[in-house]
Amino acid sequence: MTRAALRGAAGAAALAAVLATTAVPASAHTALTSASPGKNATVAAPSQIVLTYGDPVRLPRVVVTAGSGEQYQAGPARAVDNKVTQAVGGTLPDGKYTVGWRVVASDGHPVEGTYTFTVQGSSGRAEPPAPSPSRKTVVSTDGSGGSSGWLWIGLIAVVLAAAAGAVAWFRRSRPPG
Repeated sequence: MTRAALRGAAGAAALAAVLATTAVPASAHTALTSASPGKNATVAAPSQIVLTYGDPVRLPRVVVTAGSGEQYQAGPARAVDNKVTQAVGGTLPDGKYTVGWRVVASDGHPVEGTYTFTVQGSSGRAEPPAPSPSRKTVVSTDGSGGSSGWLWIGLIAVVLAAAAGAVAWFRRSRPPG
């Protein structure tokens, strides 16, 4: 193989590496499609929060927080296909509540967000339920999150290794002289 052909092959490999790392379609993450109670809704005190996503989800975490910072979720959230259900501890007193959620999409990406609703006409006392073991609050408000950084690093490493292998193979296969 001539030097010009070798340079052309190396250039093609480099171009393929650049295209492979920039032209890969984005992973399809799920999104929250509906919630009960709904975003900015005014409702009677709910006994549960139901979140519906565009795709199946797993490892759900839902936190129901009053304006005072007290949390009202009871037990772990349950995910069945694309629905997550979180029981509410006790009867929510009148006021504004924030629902913070985090799930893992079927593509492995964590997705999180928050929204608010208001309880009006409740007969509940202003006393929160017993504290749950974990008091961590979800803080993202954009409805998406996560990082695919390790996926990109791995993809770039594979492409660079393939390009280096192609260059080494072309160098070995050229005739002497």
